Amino acid sequence: VIPPPVIHIESYSEDSITFSLKMTTNIKVSGYVVNIYWTFDTHRQEKRTLAIEGEKSIQKVANLTAHTPYEISAWAKTELGDSPLSFVHVVTSGTRPPAPSLKAKAINQTAVECSWTGPRNVVYGIFYATSFLELYRSPQRSTTSAHNTTVLVQRDEQYLFLV
Repeated sequence: VIPPPVIHIESYSEDSITFSLKMTTNIKVSGYVVNIYWTFDTHRQEKRTLAIEGEKSIQKVANLTAHTPYEISAWAKTELGDSPLSFVHVVTSGTRPPAPSLKAKAINQTAVECSWTGPRNVVYGIFYATSFLELYRSPQRSTTSAHNTTVLVQRDEQYLFLV
């Protein structure tokens, strides 16, 4: 039986988490697959996937949001097959930034100018869809470090926007 890997949180800060991965077995490990999950504004679960080579590993994941719960799951790739999943949860330190105040204005039938307020030197995600279900499951998206962007949309549709 292949045991799940041990995920140990080494440290965390406002914008990063450092964790180690190891196996408590003599089975040869070729690498790990790690998923980091977080919920964006209760509407959208986000995920970042890391493919890590080697038996032991210390990883630092950066560009995270302050005071946000993250779930890290991992499994090991071994000579006998994949291990079961293991999970850890951690909340980054600091104060979560306030939600931006979004304004969306149609420029023409296929372009919408989105602008918002918020802190500088961060990356913003702009999510948009034609229904709440689509906004939750599979929105269109773009990212920027600016405080405005022009989004191209289909004509004759109504859109919901989230930043």
